[in-house]
Amino acid sequence: MLTGFLRTFVAPAVALAVMYKVVVALFGRNDYYMYVLTLACMNVILATSLNLINGFTGQFSLGHAGFMAVGAYVAGSLTKFAQISFIPALLVGAVAAAMAGVLVGLPTLRLKGDYLAIATLGFGEIIRMLIIASDQIGMKFLEGPRGVMGITKFTSFAWAYLLAAISVWVIANFIWSTHGRACISVREDEVAAEAMGVDTTRYKVMAFSIGAGFAGLAGGLHGHFLQMLHPSSYDFLKSVDYIVMVVVGGMGSLTGSVVAAVFLTVFNEVLRRVMELRMLVYASCLVAIMLTRPQGLLGGKEFSLGIFRFLVPPSKRPSVRSDERGVT
Repeated sequence: MLTGFLRTFVAPAVALAVMYKVVVALFGRNDYYMYVLTLACMNVILATSLNLINGFTGQFSLGHAGFMAVGAYVAGSLTKFAQISFIPALLVGAVAAAMAGVLVGLPTLRLKGDYLAIATLGFGEIIRMLIIASDQIGMKFLEGPRGVMGITKFTSFAWAYLLAAISVWVIANFIWSTHGRACISVREDEVAAEAMGVDTTRYKVMAFSIGAGFAGLAGGLHGHFLQMLHPSSYDFLKSVDYIVMVVVGGMGSLTGSVVAAVFLTVFNEVLRRVMELRMLVYASCLVAIMLTRPQGLLGGKEFSLGIFRFLVPPSKRPSVRSDERGVT
């Protein structure tokens, strides 16, 4: 349990802390850098939760921004209109997004490949269009295409950092649990998994709802960070951004998702200085990464404190369990 905690919670937390210290040391502490780092933490939650669905369970979801919208609007409405505290509102938003994941997952997860991608894409667009049409369906407080303004700014870097570390820890422990192994077996060979008694639909829905719940959590943070809720913040292109982070980091690698989410967030902000060439440079870098590392930056590997084994004399090194082999 302690080893798992160190491996899954401390390693990402140390990586983010080092990144924060390096940025502050190089550029000093100011509001803009804190803004970028906070966005990076929220993207870490979104990329790792999507990797649970796409990378570890072998499904292909294109509707992650839709779940993010559910969490953002539920949490934002609770704090603005019902005066509920920040953390309870975030949790309710995450639960609402997870329930939406179950509702979407039950009828659609019997689909595979492109069909599932289209179904989840349709869900994301349905959520966005319902928000835009909220004036006509009796939910005028959502302000339709105008968006909800005046959301109190509760999200800070500390909150985003803490919840990102907790999210990675929870998802990692789920993956290494019995249920997580069942999800991976579904990815590797669904027919064989069913033959071995694995309820594949149950585990696909489970992974889908957990990923959707964390997307809702990130949505709640996002709404209380930008202090507004707008349908354009949760469109199809947002879902594509998170898929790019998962693919660049490596399908089936939580560490890769963390690295890619931070790298692409910071890189995207750096390119704002050359707005005319921004998308050209960004797309060229993505193509270069895919040509040189088609399996992603880390492939299916995970970072752990085991890379420092060379500092320990061979006679004092603990034996490596079979299930830990393949971990970098």
